[in-house]
Amino acid sequence: MTLDLLHLSEDEAAGIATVLRSRSLGDMMEAAEAMTVAAHGRRVTYSRKVFIPLTKLCRDVCHYCTFATTPARAGEAYLGREEVLAIARAGAAAGCREALFTLGDRPEARYAAAREALSGLGHDSTLSYLAEMAELVFRETGLLPHLNPGLMNGEDYARLRPHAASMGIMLESSSDRLCARGGPHFGSPDKTPALRLAAIEEAGRARVPFTTGLLIGIGETRDEQVEALVAIRDLHRRYGHIQEVIIQNFRAKPGTRMADHAEPSLDDHLWAIAAARIILGPQMTIQAPPNLHDRVDLAPLIRAGVNDWGGVSPVTPDHVNPEAPWPHLEILEDATKAAGRILMQRLAIGPRHALAARDWAAPAIAAQILRAIDGRGLPKVDEWSAGHGDPAPDTMVLEPVLASRSILSILDAAEEGERLSEADIVTLFDADQDDFAAIVDRADRLRRQAVGDTLTYAVNRNINYTNICLYKCGFCAFSKGSTKAMRGPAYRLDMEEVGRRAAEAWDRGATEVCLQGGIHPDYDGHTYLNVLKTVREAAPDIHIHAFSPLEVTHGARTLGLPLEDYLARLKEAGLSTLPGTAAEILDPEVRDIICPDKVTADEWIEVMRVAHGVGLRSTATIMFGHVEEYKHWARHLLRIRGLQEETGGFTEFVPLPFVHMESPIWRKGLARSGPSYREAVLMHAVARIALHPVIPNIQVSWVKMGPEGAAAILKAGANDMGGTLMDESITRAAGGVNGQEFGPREMHALAASVGRPVRQRTTLYEPARPRRVVLVEPS
Repeated sequence: MTLDLLHLSEDEAAGIATVLRSRSLGDMMEAAEAMTVAAHGRRVTYSRKVFIPLTKLCRDVCHYCTFATTPARAGEAYLGREEVLAIARAGAAAGCREALFTLGDRPEARYAAAREALSGLGHDSTLSYLAEMAELVFRETGLLPHLNPGLMNGEDYARLRPHAASMGIMLESSSDRLCARGGPHFGSPDKTPALRLAAIEEAGRARVPFTTGLLIGIGETRDEQVEALVAIRDLHRRYGHIQEVIIQNFRAKPGTRMADHAEPSLDDHLWAIAAARIILGPQMTIQAPPNLHDRVDLAPLIRAGVNDWGGVSPVTPDHVNPEAPWPHLEILEDATKAAGRILMQRLAIGPRHALAARDWAAPAIAAQILRAIDGRGLPKVDEWSAGHGDPAPDTMVLEPVLASRSILSILDAAEEGERLSEADIVTLFDADQDDFAAIVDRADRLRRQAVGDTLTYAVNRNINYTNICLYKCGFCAFSKGSTKAMRGPAYRLDMEEVGRRAAEAWDRGATEVCLQGGIHPDYDGHTYLNVLKTVREAAPDIHIHAFSPLEVTHGARTLGLPLEDYLARLKEAGLSTLPGTAAEILDPEVRDIICPDKVTADEWIEVMRVAHGVGLRSTATIMFGHVEEYKHWARHLLRIRGLQEETGGFTEFVPLPFVHMESPIWRKGLARSGPSYREAVLMHAVARIALHPVIPNIQVSWVKMGPEGAAAILKAGANDMGGTLMDESITRAAGGVNGQEFGPREMHALAASVGRPVRQRTTLYEPARPRRVVLVEPS
């Protein structure tokens, strides 16, 4: 078996060690680096943290440790509440996101001073006091606690889990030899490998995102390192809870029993890191502390398989390795860049588990995690939110001068019209910095090839005829439930008002009315036919763009008609085109969370297929930035492309960033805070690339992005500015503040801001014929 597939092996440690012994360090590092890049790209992460040493008392006497001390030397046995809060507040002020609680293992079992101090604090155990302090820090500062309190059982994890984003314990070694007399763990009952493995397993049962690792160079052999890594592998396969594995090199410390013990060489450390990557697989996060090596050694660590530097504090020292100060973040960033990688911040909980925080953290902790992260599981680095009116960050100033070969290869294939794979599209969405700039640049080039430089917009009016809806989509702040149980003000426009608004829209220069609404309990297929009849009578020449696939499906079912027959009746009654809403994310994994009772992804596609078949064209949308991942974005784009290749019926693709502020699923702490600005720009750029050349028009929503954001996206692949709307209400209901109307004057100003010509269009992207407009104030 090749090294890159060894992580899939069922072999025991002895067999894997035999394979690794037969390969050179160079071979191992080459395989490990390729695996790392395949899963993590160019990204190397770190956590910006504060180190809170709650107590330095410990019942163990590890022969290399300078952290643990005695009551006589410790002063106060535990940090007091105000001391803990002072450290945490200093960290929060310095931009930290993690509070790392490190402490000795159950000192009250050894020291009367610890028991007396705990009693004075109102606790009977260190773990009880730790729970209070973690809860206090989270409540008062918002820092996410990571806890390293030593051995724990199921009850202990249950007590601490509500107050922590993650926890950890270093396995260090699986060798019982090291616990014998003369070994580094002699006299340390909590370092028995079987007990530590049991604690790691209990963390898996308790669904705790967990950090563990090895301390190499304390007397273990390479075969024993492999044995420990395989034990971690097996536990992670069973529970999926290991978020990262630290491969830490022993450092001899003056004043310890191992002060004269030889330190492992750089090659020893590289071998252990590469072995960890090869055994644990490409997805695992492998960490090495950057402060325990010279700067010149950091690049080899990365090549050996490291993709994380661990916690780095701008506020507190490394209390476990006080002789080795943290590198300044600028130095760490430069060293990482010199190795061809990008340094990025993470949370105390790793990206994989952060994305699944609903399953891996208590509700309050999960809510904060989800609200902080992007679709990679990393913290959003900007303060921008869709619909919030925030100024656009300066993301677009990058030049695509150092884009990676893998990105350029994907872009070249797309430009040739090739259908990209799901993995290719995910790689594009994961891009940052130079790769991001290259994607934006290529998307703009493809836009120019497809439709030229002229920007377009439509003059239209939204008529949302009711916000009463039988469905319970978790993201929707527009719907007000049923007439029997309404959340807040509800309405239902009568047909007279629908007709009046359509006529007024025509008089004000609109070429289109867009009609959609909730699924009112009294609505059936006749309702939608009556809407069409009303609008057609009120404004005979206006283009009727109406009814999402959900409404079409509801209408057909209530009349007992096949989709084809019902769509033909709608067309005959005056329907011109269909909006591509209700798509959200066309993947069952996501729809099961955000809209389980809505039309399925397959049903949405089928409505559009049939509509195109009867001569009704439509738009296509994606609503992104809530609970989904990049793989779901990719699947959505591929489904849209697949149907377009079959029917050619989509006129445009419209990305709709999730506006979170009033969304029920966000207010319940179950969704992210919409996409980051980087993601919003990339969605438009990647859509242009992935849908090239089959869908020529990519629209930006000024309602979601705001004028500044829309201007940036018009330089990132979009060519259409959408409609003037006149009565936008759905985004406004979700907390959007970018207005209800963006008239022709504003459209022309937006086009001028990016130096592009502009024209008004029809719904089908034909030039709009000029006509005399009645100047009336909207009612």
